[in-house]
Amino acid sequence: MVLDTNAALDWLLFADPAMIELSAAIVGAQVRWIATAVMRREFTHVLERGLAAGRGVAPTLLLAAWWAHCAEVPAPQANAKGLRCTDASDQMFVDLALANGARWLVSRDRAVLKLRRRAAQLGLDITPPDDWLR
Repeated sequence: MVLDTNAALDWLLFADPAMIELSAAIVGAQVRWIATAVMRREFTHVLERGLAAGRGVAPTLLLAAWWAHCAEVPAPQANAKGLRCTDASDQMFVDLALANGARWLVSRDRAVLKLRRRAAQLGLDITPPDDWLR
C-alpha cells in the first residue's frame, strides 16, 4: 500500500475517522505501507512548516510513527507502465505503487483519483481512505 502525504497526515496527525480501518490494518501488519526517502522528506517538510506544532504535536513523534509503520523502499527508476498524473508532484506515488506491485494507492487528490480506471487495469486500486475496504 502507498499513502500519499495527505493520507499519511490524515492518519498520523489529524486522526481522521476515515483512516481508522486502514490504520488498524497497517498497525496490525495486515497490509504493508511503503514509501521512499523523498516521500518521508516531503512529510517531514510539511510537519516542520508548523502543521504539527499548530496541533500541539511534536514532529518527532509523528516521524517515529512513520518509522514504526512504514517500510522505506528505494524510489523506482521510471514509470514503465505509462500511467501519468497531471500533477507532477504526485507522480512519485503512482510510480512507487506500480513499480512495487502495490494493491492500493490511498489518496484524496483529484489528479491521482482521475487515474483510477486506468490504474485498475494494471492491478492498482487508487482509492480515497473512506472507500478503501469497498
